Amino acid sequence: MRAGSVQWVKADATEPMQQLPMRSPFRRSAMRSLHNRRAAATSVAGWRRTLTALALAVIAPIAAAQSALFDSHVHLWDGEKSLAAYEAQLKESKLGPARFAAMWFGGPNQALAGDMAKIRAGNDGILALAARHPRMTPVVTVHPYDGEAALMELERVAKQGAKVLKIHPHTQQFEADDPRVLALVTRAGELGVIVLIDNANILPGDSEKMFNLALRAPGTKIIFAHMGGMNFRFWNTLKAARTAEGLLGDNIYFDVSAIVALVADSPVEQEFVWTMRNVGIDHILLGSDYPQFTLTQNVDALNRLGLDEKEVAKVRYRNAHVLLNQGD
Repeated sequence: MRAGSVQWVKADATEPMQQLPMRSPFRRSAMRSLHNRRAAATSVAGWRRTLTALALAVIAPIAAAQSALFDSHVHLWDGEKSLAAYEAQLKESKLGPARFAAMWFGGPNQALAGDMAKIRAGNDGILALAARHPRMTPVVTVHPYDGEAALMELERVAKQGAKVLKIHPHTQQFEADDPRVLALVTRAGELGVIVLIDNANILPGDSEKMFNLALRAPGTKIIFAHMGGMNFRFWNTLKAARTAEGLLGDNIYFDVSAIVALVADSPVEQEFVWTMRNVGIDHILLGSDYPQFTLTQNVDALNRLGLDEKEVAKVRYRNAHVLLNQGD
């Protein structure tokens, strides 16, 4: 067009058309303003998309961790029937499906010294049950006082994939400081089997004996169930022990099954949380002690302790995953 001609220019999407000369400085200013506004709008939209993506990247893993569960302490006294009841309970409480470690003994099923046939049958049953249910980790047992027969049974089940051995000083009627217990626990470590020992502190000197057992078998990862029960304060000694040269206790883990449900909202709750952090949040596992307690009771109690989201996620699932899979 010739000089002096006009052209309709829209300065903004929300403004009416303005009539400006083609070579007018006002037109050039309007065009620059339009360009800048469009660039700013594009930039803002881009930042919004970036911030949304970052927020999702942060929230998604936390949500996934909060939904993931590993119940490290389940008693299935009646095989498939008990498992069906356990899973129905999880479904009803909207916690399932969860991964879990389950044992056949306890309650009406005892694994006493001298009854190797019953122990072998029970171990075979729990291994077969786990083979049919991929979310389940089988927990086997032997009696330390059965000596060589116990070691042979441990080797047999380890070859079949058993990762966890449970022993119980109170119900199986043995002393934790007996040399035969040390021999069994040491052999378990050599086979890559984790040892789960009841530590409800029912017997006098229970925790003290188990602490020394763990120190004498440093090559074996040991989970102390119930974290000493109401004698949990003893385990604060680990914080000091880990500062001593050659006296580590890094092979010591705990499950907080049942005990967490007892101490939440109690006068000793803050002491319990203090103890959890002293022994190391990375060394603590969630458990239910089903059927005596439900997983819901334990999860709800854990959530009321005031731990941060990362700590809760570790206890709920992450620590068990790392311990049992020997990886990240």
